Amino acid sequence: MTALFQTWGASYEWAWFWSMIIGILVIALPLMLAVAMIIYAERKIWAAMALRRGPNVVGPWGVLQSFADGLKVFLKETIVPSAANKGLFLLAPIISFTVALIVWAVIPFQAGVVLADVNVGLLYILAASSLGVYGVIVAGWASNSKYPFFSALRAAAQMVSYEVSIGFVLITVVLYANTFNLSDIVMQQKGFGLGIVNAFGFNLLLFPMWVVFLISSMAETFRTPFDLTEAESELVAGFQTEYSSMSFALFWLGEYGNVLLMCALNAILFWGGWLPPVDWAPLYAIPGIIWLFAKMLVFFFIFGWVRATVPRYRYDQLMRLGWKIFLPLSLVFVVLVSGWLMLTRYGAGA
Repeated sequence: MTALFQTWGASYEWAWFWSMIIGILVIALPLMLAVAMIIYAERKIWAAMALRRGPNVVGPWGVLQSFADGLKVFLKETIVPSAANKGLFLLAPIISFTVALIVWAVIPFQAGVVLADVNVGLLYILAASSLGVYGVIVAGWASNSKYPFFSALRAAAQMVSYEVSIGFVLITVVLYANTFNLSDIVMQQKGFGLGIVNAFGFNLLLFPMWVVFLISSMAETFRTPFDLTEAESELVAGFQTEYSSMSFALFWLGEYGNVLLMCALNAILFWGGWLPPVDWAPLYAIPGIIWLFAKMLVFFFIFGWVRATVPRYRYDQLMRLGWKIFLPLSLVFVVLVSGWLMLTRYGAGA
């Protein structure tokens, strides 16, 4: 893209600038459309599991329901509580939404199709996604109401608890792939399972880590059964209680953007990303981005399935799962993976 602008007479700096702007729009705009459509899809999944119809009036088969809801919140008035800190109150949803977007800069959609193919892409994701807690904390504190503040404290503790486990899980993937670059991690999975399957997930040492990562990603995004931040009987809407209109919508856009991100990371880190499931030449005729989207949809269905069927954890159960089960388990597997790789990769040479 930069070279194309240079052929039109632009300097390298301006060519790079405009190519980045176009790249950002190419990712951000379809992402917003995808968020609208997965909200519709999730409502259909819930309805099917409850033997109901779900959205079926606005547009063909109800597909325009999410857009109608978006227009509704856009036209509503933004109400700021009189006792709230107005600046921080309005800044919090912007932080949450922005953090949900910037992480997509390093997500590879297929070979060479990535906005920033940096060598520390996985570290960038960890660093950027951990900033999301600031939006939650600021929202709860700036509302100047005890229930949003309680919810924000819960959310911060929950995010920290499961980010620790996610970090150790990612260490096992990095050890096998020997790189932090997401594109290289995908390519390391080519033919990894029995020489024919493109996935780390079929490895007996990495499959339990994928299970931990999948469950932790639900907790990280406040999804059922870990939606303690918005428990209806206790906190109404949690740290979003005082929000309305587009400020409320930005939180939801950020949440579903993070859900899509976690679906993408499950596919990229453990199940081959844009590679076909089996290392068979005819399957490579299908564009890699199609394979990635198909895998993301499978994981999103799992997210919706769990939300429709699994009851909410108590807060002490949520903390115990993170600190007393997932953390020790992930530490044990870091040691096992390290020992196995030392034995198989370097044992013969020693």
